[in-house]
Amino acid sequence: RENNDLNITNTVNTLESRLTQMESILVASQNSASADHSVGSELSPASSCLHIKQTSPSSQDGAYFLIGKDGTIYQTYCDMTTAGGGWTLVSSVHEDDMYGKCTAGDRWSSTRGNNINYPGGDGNWANVHTFGSMGSATTDDYKNPGYFSIDATNVMLWHVPNNVPAEGYKTAAYLRYRTSNGFLEQYGGNLYSLFKDHFPIGYNLGTYTHDNGPAIPIVYEQGSDHLVQSLLPPNIVSRNEAIPGFVQFRVFNYENSCTAVCPGVNFVGRNAEQVCIGGGGYWAEHPRQCGDYLGKDWDGYGTGVGWSSNQLVTESVVMFFYR
Repeated sequence: RENNDLNITNTVNTLESRLTQMESILVASQNSASADHSVGSELSPASSCLHIKQTSPSSQDGAYFLIGKDGTIYQTYCDMTTAGGGWTLVSSVHEDDMYGKCTAGDRWSSTRGNNINYPGGDGNWANVHTFGSMGSATTDDYKNPGYFSIDATNVMLWHVPNNVPAEGYKTAAYLRYRTSNGFLEQYGGNLYSLFKDHFPIGYNLGTYTHDNGPAIPIVYEQGSDHLVQSLLPPNIVSRNEAIPGFVQFRVFNYENSCTAVCPGVNFVGRNAEQVCIGGGGYWAEHPRQCGDYLGKDWDGYGTGVGWSSNQLVTESVVMFFYR
């Protein structure tokens, strides 16, 4: 009888164990079924925000998961409403310390000082390094795999004050503008290819009179030529060195030092370091021009007098989107 009782107990225990296993399997199956498998979710990352918009036209602005050509999954911001939507945030340029010239935070120029031995600086405009995160794009430099892996036709730029959280990027932007002529198709489909294969960045690679890169007309979603001009240093305006209504790539100054992007303008003068952002690692005139925001503080930090930008410009990021 004792053996029978023991056998019954073992059988009950075995049945209870199997029942627990079946319950676990059922719960896991239910969780899997309820998980988000929509395109742009962590379980189903998309190649770009445009892919998400085309697959799900009702998609709204916000954070989505994408996957690079190398299989890297990353989260970034998608603008799903401007001009039909499908815009992918791929990078932001942020000046963390105007007084620290070409120091640790200057990833879009040089983190190794003003050094003629590094004429191209850190080279991040034309390499596959990544840094920062979508959520900190207004507090630090940002570059995700989409910068070099998405095939795009146009760019969009936002000027957003520092320290704005991701959900406020769009409403806080005082300038939002885009290209519309498909210019990236001529240059490999993204800025990585544009700089790597067509307009390399570095000291003494050209002159401001003959070798500046393309100036592409822009369409404003927020702002105007008048606002862009009002944000330029007064000396730039009085000398007619910048024409609002464009975004320009690879622009040299008088000393043949090289900037990467002139946001909002076609730069036609010799003092590009006062307006443009990013670039190479050597500034022949003065080390004070070295850094992501270059010489925007030439006549004082945020003063908006002489050659200096005002405080709003100095304490804002420039975001880059692809579509």
